[in-house]
Amino acid sequence: MSAPSPTLDIDLHVRYIQQLDQKQDLAYHLTEHLRLNGVYWGLTALHIMGRPGALPREPMVEYVMSCWDDEAGAFGAHTGHDGHIHSTLSAVQILLMQDALAPADVDRIVSFLVSLVNADGSVAGDQWGESDTRFTYILVACLSLLGRLDALDAPHRTAVSSAGAGAGADGGAAHGAAAGPSEAGPSMRARVTDNVRRSMNFDGSFGSRPGAESHGAQVWVSVGALAILGRLDIVDADLLGAWLSERQLPNGGLNGRPEKLEDVCYSWWNVASLSILGKLHWINRDALVGFILGAQDLEDGGIADRPGDWVDVFHTVFGLAGLSLVGFPGLDEVDPFYCLPAKLTRRLGLRGTYQVLERMRAWPEA
Repeated sequence: MSAPSPTLDIDLHVRYIQQLDQKQDLAYHLTEHLRLNGVYWGLTALHIMGRPGALPREPMVEYVMSCWDDEAGAFGAHTGHDGHIHSTLSAVQILLMQDALAPADVDRIVSFLVSLVNADGSVAGDQWGESDTRFTYILVACLSLLGRLDALDAPHRTAVSSAGAGAGADGGAAHGAAAGPSEAGPSMRARVTDNVRRSMNFDGSFGSRPGAESHGAQVWVSVGALAILGRLDIVDADLLGAWLSERQLPNGGLNGRPEKLEDVCYSWWNVASLSILGKLHWINRDALVGFILGAQDLEDGGIADRPGDWVDVFHTVFGLAGLSLVGFPGLDEVDPFYCLPAKLTRRLGLRGTYQVLERMRAWPEA
């Protein structure tokens, strides 16, 4: 006789998130560079569980605004940290969920974001120039959430120095180089879209940049960016859907690349991509649900990367988001384009076309 399937202990997971900021141990301080992201993960998890007010609103908004880097015109990962595109998106997401965007300087945020678009359409994370399709997604999603996606329709101003100063290895202008005389080129939207297209591999999947290995997380950021830009025509939905569905292992979990271990976070990266592509029914829903539920800590709360491992808020939110997408009962709908409550994206007028499975009445189903 098989062991009974665990259920989702919402009350326990809510308490886990509420206590995250109270246990300020060594691990807490070592993850300061993820602090603002962690607030977003925790708040989004609470929204998915239908408990958005479980954390006090005003202190959260005050903390987010304390992370503002006035020199950069962006948000840093924690108070006193330099502005970065990732923490800026988290700040915008938190402020929107708390209906508190008003204190933010949207014009400066937009200027910061578009300044990170390189001549080849790649996007940097900050002034130091590391580029990745993750940052492309963040650029597109953040501008969309702010209602400023049209900022990408401006031409990219390619720096052209008569002496060649500031040129990158490919002969183009390096990110952050001082601009000399400039010439208008294709729009930033066209350059960004083409860079994502060139990051697509023969298997229909995507890497972190052109020529990089296919990876489940890079699939979601690439598909999500293209979906928001209205360019899903670039994607071979059947080929990519097959690659994504093949990531599911016999234990129900999904991995990010062939021959790798399963991980709860791919219950979001891969499953959200399948939702956008309309291929959500290509995976075994019940096996995935069982895997995620088995990764819960039923003593202290939270969800781990796989059963038996240490929990964290990152895997907690993405496990819950995956459960929501496949119709687990008692959870609110999450938007696979933005990993935000669908109620919020509808209110912002950002509702895209995606697939969600019918909400179950109970688990396990009779």
